[in-house]
Amino acid sequence: MKVLVSGGAGYIGTHTLVELISAGHEVVVYDNFCNSSPRAITRVEELVGQKVPVVRGDIRDRACLDRAFAKHSVEAVIHFAGLKAVGESYRQPLSYYDNNVIGTQRLLEAMEEAGVRSIVFSSSATVYGEDAPVPYVEAMGRGRPSNPYGATKAVVEQMIEDLARADSRWSASLLRYFNPIGAHPSGRIGEDPQGIPNNLLPFISQVAVGRLPELSIFGDDYPTRDGTCERDYLHVVDLAVGHVKALEAKKGMTSSGVATYNLGTGRGTTVLEMVRSFVQVTGQRVPYRIVSRREGDLPAFWADASKARLELGWSAEKTLEDMMRDSWRWQSANPEGYGG
Repeated sequence: MKVLVSGGAGYIGTHTLVELISAGHEVVVYDNFCNSSPRAITRVEELVGQKVPVVRGDIRDRACLDRAFAKHSVEAVIHFAGLKAVGESYRQPLSYYDNNVIGTQRLLEAMEEAGVRSIVFSSSATVYGEDAPVPYVEAMGRGRPSNPYGATKAVVEQMIEDLARADSRWSASLLRYFNPIGAHPSGRIGEDPQGIPNNLLPFISQVAVGRLPELSIFGDDYPTRDGTCERDYLHVVDLAVGHVKALEAKKGMTSSGVATYNLGTGRGTTVLEMVRSFVQVTGQRVPYRIVSRREGDLPAFWADASKARLELGWSAEKTLEDMMRDSWRWQSANPEGYGG
Protein backbone atom coordinates (compact mmCIF):
# COMPACT_ATOMS: atom_id res chain seq x y z
CA MET A 1 0.00 0.00 0.00
CA LYS A 2 1.22 3.54 -0.74
CA VAL A 3 0.81 5.75 2.32
CA LEU A 4 1.16 9.51 2.81
CA VAL A 5 2.60 10.10 6.29
CA SER A 6 1.90 13.62 7.51
CA GLY A 7 4.46 14.73 10.08
CA GLY A 8 6.59 11.81 8.94
CA ALA A 9 9.87 13.49 9.95
CA GLY A 10 8.85 13.66 13.62
CA TYR A 11 9.67 11.31 16.48
CA ILE A 12 6.85 8.80 16.04
CA GLY A 13 6.63 9.44 12.29
CA THR A 14 10.22 8.38 11.55
CA HIS A 15 9.89 5.15 13.51
CA THR A 16 6.63 4.41 11.72
CA LEU A 17 8.29 5.00 8.34
CA VAL A 18 10.85 2.31 9.18
CA GLU A 19 8.16 -0.17 10.17
CA LEU A 20 5.97 0.63 7.14
CA ILE A 21 8.83 0.17 4.68
CA SER A 22 10.01 -2.98 6.48
CA ALA A 23 6.49 -4.37 6.07
CA GLY A 24 6.60 -3.75 2.31
CA HIS A 25 4.60 -0.52 2.08
CA GLU A 26 5.52 2.56 0.03
CA VAL A 27 5.62 5.92 1.80
CA VAL A 28 5.49 9.63 1.03
CA VAL A 29 6.38 12.07 3.81
CA TYR A 30 4.50 15.36 4.16
CA ASP A 31 6.14 17.69 6.68
CA ASN A 32 6.99 21.36 7.15
CA PHE A 33 9.91 20.54 9.52
CA CYS A 34 8.80 23.11 12.11
CA ASN A 35 9.52 20.63 14.92
CA SER A 36 11.73 18.15 13.10
CA SER A 37 14.88 17.87 10.98
CA PRO A 38 15.46 16.73 7.39
CA ARG A 39 18.40 14.78 8.83
CA ALA A 40 15.86 12.45 10.44
CA ILE A 41 14.67 11.40 6.99
CA THR A 42 18.29 10.82 5.90
CA ARG A 43 18.73 8.53 8.89
CA VAL A 44 15.55 6.63 7.98
CA GLU A 45 16.88 6.18 4.44
CA GLU A 46 20.09 4.74 5.87
CA LEU A 47 18.13 2.27 8.00
CA VAL A 48 15.81 1.06 5.22
CA GLY A 49 18.32 1.26 2.36
CA GLN A 50 16.17 3.35 0.02
CA LYS A 51 15.12 6.92 -0.71
CA VAL A 52 12.05 8.31 1.00
CA PRO A 53 10.00 10.80 -1.06
CA VAL A 54 9.34 14.03 0.84
CA VAL A 55 6.86 16.85 0.20
CA ARG A 56 7.78 19.93 2.20
CA GLY A 57 4.55 21.64 3.13
CA ASP A 58 2.29 22.85 5.92
CA ILE A 59 -0.72 20.73 6.80
CA ARG A 60 -2.88 23.87 6.54
CA ASP A 61 -1.75 24.56 2.96
CA ARG A 62 -4.57 23.11 0.88
CA ALA A 63 -2.88 23.87 -2.46
CA CYS A 64 0.29 22.06 -1.40
CA LEU A 65 -1.74 19.09 -0.16
CA ASP A 66 -3.62 18.94 -3.47
CA ARG A 67 -0.32 18.88 -5.38
CA ALA A 68 1.00 16.10 -3.17
CA PHE A 69 -2.06 13.92 -3.77
CA ALA A 70 -2.00 14.67 -7.50
CA LYS A 71 1.66 13.68 -7.80
CA HIS A 72 1.64 10.59 -5.56
CA SER A 73 -1.00 7.91 -6.02
CA VAL A 74 -1.50 7.22 -2.34
CA GLU A 75 -4.14 4.85 -0.99
CA ALA A 76 -4.20 5.88 2.66
CA VAL A 77 -2.93 8.49 5.11
CA ILE A 78 -1.29 8.18 8.51
CA HIS A 79 -1.76 11.56 10.15
CA PHE A 80 0.81 12.70 12.73
CA ALA A 81 1.25 16.36 11.79
CA GLY A 82 0.39 18.82 14.54
CA LEU A 83 1.58 20.55 17.68
CA LYS A 84 1.89 18.37 20.78
CA ALA A 85 3.30 20.17 23.86
CA VAL A 86 0.75 20.28 26.68
CA GLY A 87 2.31 23.28 28.44
CA GLU A 88 2.63 25.27 25.23
CA SER A 89 -1.01 24.55 24.40
CA TYR A 90 -2.07 26.54 27.47
CA ARG A 91 -0.03 29.53 26.32
CA GLN A 92 -0.95 29.30 22.63
CA PRO A 93 -4.39 27.66 22.36
CA LEU A 94 -5.26 29.35 19.06
CA SER A 95 -2.08 27.99 17.45
CA TYR A 96 -3.04 24.50 18.58
CA TYR A 97 -6.56 24.74 17.21
CA ASP A 98 -5.22 26.23 13.98
CA ASN A 99 -2.56 23.58 13.40
CA ASN A 100 -4.29 20.52 14.81
CA VAL A 101 -7.95 21.11 13.98
CA ILE A 102 -7.92 23.39 10.93
CA GLY A 103 -4.88 21.55 9.58
CA THR A 104 -6.72 18.22 9.82
CA GLN A 105 -9.79 19.72 8.15
CA ARG A 106 -7.62 20.83 5.22
CA LEU A 107 -6.07 17.37 5.01
CA LEU A 108 -9.46 15.65 5.01
CA GLU A 109 -10.72 18.03 2.31
CA ALA A 110 -7.69 17.25 0.14
CA MET A 111 -8.17 13.52 0.71
CA GLU A 112 -11.83 13.81 -0.29
CA GLU A 113 -10.91 15.66 -3.47
CA ALA A 114 -8.29 13.01 -4.32
CA GLY A 115 -10.61 10.09 -3.56
CA VAL A 116 -8.43 8.85 -0.67
CA ARG A 117 -10.76 7.93 2.20
CA SER A 118 -8.69 5.79 4.54
CA ILE A 119 -6.90 7.42 7.49
CA VAL A 120 -5.06 6.36 10.65
CA PHE A 121 -5.10 9.26 13.11
CA SER A 122 -2.54 9.93 15.81
CA SER A 123 -4.77 10.68 18.79
CA SER A 124 -4.07 10.70 22.52
CA ALA A 125 -5.21 9.20 25.81
CA THR A 126 -5.87 12.79 26.95
CA VAL A 127 -9.24 12.63 25.16
CA TYR A 128 -10.59 10.46 28.02
CA GLY A 129 -10.56 13.58 30.17
CA GLU A 130 -9.59 14.46 33.69
CA ASP A 131 -12.44 12.60 35.39
CA ALA A 132 -12.10 9.22 33.64
CA PRO A 133 -11.46 6.16 35.85
CA VAL A 134 -8.40 3.98 35.17
CA PRO A 135 -7.62 1.90 33.27
CA TYR A 136 -8.90 3.80 30.25
CA VAL A 137 -11.17 1.69 28.02
CA GLU A 138 -12.28 2.71 24.52
CA ALA A 139 -15.96 2.15 25.38
CA MET A 140 -15.79 5.05 27.87
CA GLY A 141 -15.62 7.50 24.99
CA ARG A 142 -14.36 11.03 25.28
CA GLY A 143 -14.48 13.15 28.41
CA ARG A 144 -13.31 16.64 29.32
CA PRO A 145 -9.65 16.95 28.30
CA SER A 146 -7.43 18.61 30.91
CA ASN A 147 -5.57 20.83 28.41
CA PRO A 148 -6.04 22.52 25.01
CA TYR A 149 -3.78 19.97 23.27
CA GLY A 150 -6.07 17.14 24.36
CA ALA A 151 -9.12 19.17 23.38
CA THR A 152 -7.82 19.50 19.81
CA LYS A 153 -7.38 15.72 19.60
CA ALA A 154 -10.95 15.21 20.80
CA VAL A 155 -12.29 17.68 18.21
CA VAL A 156 -10.40 15.94 15.40
CA GLU A 157 -11.72 12.53 16.49
CA GLN A 158 -15.25 13.93 16.37
CA MET A 159 -14.61 15.47 12.95
CA ILE A 160 -13.44 12.15 11.52
CA GLU A 161 -16.38 10.28 13.07
CA ASP A 162 -18.86 12.79 11.64
CA LEU A 163 -17.28 12.52 8.20
CA ALA A 164 -17.44 8.71 8.22
CA ARG A 165 -21.04 8.86 9.41
CA ALA A 166 -21.95 11.18 6.54
CA ASP A 167 -20.08 9.16 3.88
CA SER A 168 -19.81 5.40 4.28
CA ARG A 169 -16.83 5.28 1.91
CA TRP A 170 -14.60 6.68 4.69
CA SER A 171 -12.63 4.35 6.92
CA ALA A 172 -10.57 5.45 9.93
CA SER A 173 -8.61 4.18 12.90
CA LEU A 174 -8.20 6.51 15.87
CA LEU A 175 -5.13 5.46 17.84
CA ARG A 176 -5.12 6.79 21.39
CA TYR A 177 -1.49 6.84 22.52
CA PHE A 178 -0.33 6.70 26.06
CA ASN A 179 3.33 7.76 26.64
CA PRO A 180 5.76 6.75 23.87
CA ILE A 181 9.44 6.74 24.83
CA GLY A 182 12.67 5.08 23.71
CA ALA A 183 14.32 5.08 20.30
CA HIS A 184 15.18 2.78 17.42
CA PRO A 185 17.57 0.05 18.66
CA SER A 186 20.17 1.22 16.12
CA GLY A 187 20.52 4.55 17.91
CA ARG A 188 20.15 6.34 14.56
CA ILE A 189 16.71 7.88 15.12
CA GLY A 190 15.07 9.05 18.33
CA GLU A 191 13.30 11.87 20.11
CA ASP A 192 14.90 15.27 19.51
CA PRO A 193 12.84 17.97 21.25
CA GLN A 194 13.64 21.61 20.60
CA GLY A 195 14.56 23.61 23.69
CA ILE A 196 13.72 22.25 27.14
CA PRO A 197 12.02 18.85 26.72
CA ASN A 198 8.32 18.61 27.57
CA ASN A 199 8.43 14.85 28.09
CA LEU A 200 10.09 12.94 30.90
CA LEU A 201 12.58 10.56 29.31
CA PRO A 202 14.22 13.08 26.94
CA PHE A 203 14.63 15.32 29.98
CA ILE A 204 16.25 12.48 31.94
CA SER A 205 18.59 11.53 29.10
CA GLN A 206 19.60 15.15 28.43
CA VAL A 207 20.53 15.53 32.09
CA ALA A 208 22.52 12.30 31.89
CA VAL A 209 24.40 13.44 28.77
CA GLY A 210 25.18 16.84 30.29
CA ARG A 211 22.91 19.10 28.23
CA LEU A 212 20.80 20.01 31.28
CA PRO A 213 21.97 20.35 34.90
CA GLU A 214 19.13 18.51 36.65
CA LEU A 215 15.68 17.00 36.20
CA SER A 216 12.65 18.87 37.48
CA ILE A 217 10.01 16.53 38.93
CA PHE A 218 6.65 18.30 39.01
CA GLY A 219 5.18 17.39 42.37
CA ASP A 220 5.64 14.51 44.83
CA ASP A 221 2.30 14.74 46.64
CA TYR A 222 0.03 12.89 44.19
CA PRO A 223 -2.01 9.87 45.39
CA THR A 224 0.41 7.34 43.82
CA ARG A 225 2.95 4.81 45.17
CA ASP A 226 5.67 7.41 45.70
CA GLY A 227 3.78 10.67 45.26
CA THR A 228 4.93 11.31 41.67
CA CYS A 229 2.76 11.09 38.55
CA GLU A 230 2.17 7.63 37.09
CA ARG A 231 1.92 6.96 33.36
CA ASP A 232 1.72 4.09 30.86
CA TYR A 233 5.03 4.23 28.97
CA LEU A 234 5.47 2.21 25.75
CA HIS A 235 8.35 1.82 23.36
CA VAL A 236 8.08 3.99 20.25
CA VAL A 237 8.86 0.99 18.03
CA ASP A 238 5.91 -0.90 19.53
CA LEU A 239 3.77 2.18 18.85
CA ALA A 240 5.01 2.35 15.25
CA VAL A 241 4.12 -1.31 14.72
CA GLY A 242 0.62 -0.50 16.01
CA HIS A 243 0.16 1.96 13.14
CA VAL A 244 1.13 -0.68 10.59
CA LYS A 245 -1.31 -3.14 12.18
CA ALA A 246 -4.12 -0.56 12.09
CA LEU A 247 -3.37 0.31 8.47
CA GLU A 248 -3.33 -3.32 7.37
CA ALA A 249 -6.51 -4.11 9.29
CA LYS A 250 -8.31 -1.53 7.13
CA LYS A 251 -6.93 -2.86 3.85
CA GLY A 252 -9.41 -5.05 2.03
CA MET A 253 -12.22 -4.50 4.52
CA THR A 254 -15.64 -4.39 2.95
CA SER A 255 -17.13 -2.35 5.81
CA SER A 256 -16.18 1.24 6.48
CA GLY A 257 -16.47 3.32 9.60
CA VAL A 258 -14.30 4.30 12.54
CA ALA A 259 -12.45 2.07 14.99
CA THR A 260 -10.75 3.37 18.13
CA TYR A 261 -7.82 1.67 19.85
CA ASN A 262 -5.71 2.29 22.93
CA LEU A 263 -2.00 1.74 22.36
CA GLY A 264 -0.29 1.20 25.70
CA THR A 265 1.23 -1.51 27.89
CA GLY A 266 -1.52 -1.61 30.50
CA ARG A 267 0.99 -0.87 33.27
CA GLY A 268 1.74 2.35 35.13
CA THR A 269 5.23 3.60 36.06
CA THR A 270 5.87 6.61 38.30
CA VAL A 271 8.35 9.38 37.57
CA LEU A 272 10.71 8.25 40.33
CA GLU A 273 10.50 4.65 39.11
CA MET A 274 11.50 5.89 35.65
CA VAL A 275 14.50 7.73 37.05
CA ARG A 276 15.63 4.69 39.06
CA SER A 277 15.22 2.39 36.05
CA PHE A 278 17.25 4.71 33.82
CA VAL A 279 20.06 4.94 36.37
CA GLN A 280 20.09 1.18 36.90
CA VAL A 281 20.12 0.32 33.18
CA THR A 282 22.59 2.98 32.01
CA GLY A 283 24.77 3.57 35.05
CA GLN A 284 24.41 7.34 34.56
CA ARG A 285 23.75 9.91 37.29
CA VAL A 286 20.49 11.86 37.07
CA PRO A 287 20.32 14.62 39.69
CA TYR A 288 16.77 15.84 40.23
CA ARG A 289 14.79 18.41 42.18
CA ILE A 290 11.14 18.34 43.24
CA VAL A 291 9.28 21.44 42.06
CA SER A 292 5.63 22.50 42.16
CA ARG A 293 2.96 20.66 40.23
CA ARG A 294 2.50 21.44 36.56
CA GLU A 295 -0.87 22.65 35.29
CA GLY A 296 -2.88 19.94 33.57
CA ASP A 297 -1.01 16.92 34.96
CA LEU A 298 -3.26 14.09 36.15
CA PRO A 299 -2.09 11.85 39.01
CA ALA A 300 -2.18 8.52 37.17
CA PHE A 301 -3.55 6.78 34.09
CA TRP A 302 -2.82 3.72 32.02
CA ALA A 303 -4.41 1.75 29.22
CA ASP A 304 -6.62 -1.23 28.82
CA ALA A 305 -5.13 -2.32 25.48
CA SER A 306 -7.05 -5.59 25.11
CA LYS A 307 -9.10 -4.35 22.13
CA ALA A 308 -5.95 -3.73 20.07
CA ARG A 309 -4.69 -7.18 21.01
CA LEU A 310 -7.93 -8.90 20.01
CA GLU A 311 -8.77 -6.93 16.84
CA LEU A 312 -5.34 -5.89 15.51
CA GLY A 313 -3.15 -8.65 16.89
CA TRP A 314 -1.03 -5.93 18.52
CA SER A 315 0.45 -5.74 21.98
CA ALA A 316 3.44 -3.92 23.42
CA GLU A 317 6.41 -6.29 23.53
CA LYS A 318 9.37 -4.22 24.71
CA THR A 319 10.20 -3.80 28.39
CA LEU A 320 10.86 -0.66 30.41
CA GLU A 321 14.53 -1.67 30.43
CA ASP A 322 14.48 -1.80 26.61
CA MET A 323 13.05 1.72 26.57
CA MET A 324 15.79 3.03 28.87
CA ARG A 325 18.59 1.25 27.00
CA ASP A 326 17.47 2.35 23.53
CA SER A 327 16.84 5.92 24.63
CA TRP A 328 20.34 6.19 26.11
CA ARG A 329 21.91 4.60 23.03
CA TRP A 330 20.28 7.32 20.91
CA GLN A 331 21.08 10.20 23.28
CA SER A 332 24.67 9.20 24.04
CA ALA A 333 25.45 8.75 20.33
CA ASN A 334 23.64 11.99 19.44
CA PRO A 335 24.15 14.34 22.41
CA GLU A 336 22.87 17.31 20.38
CA GLY A 337 20.18 15.28 18.59
CA TYR A 338 20.02 15.68 14.83
CA GLY A 339 21.81 19.03 15.11
CA GLY A 340 25.03 17.49 16.41
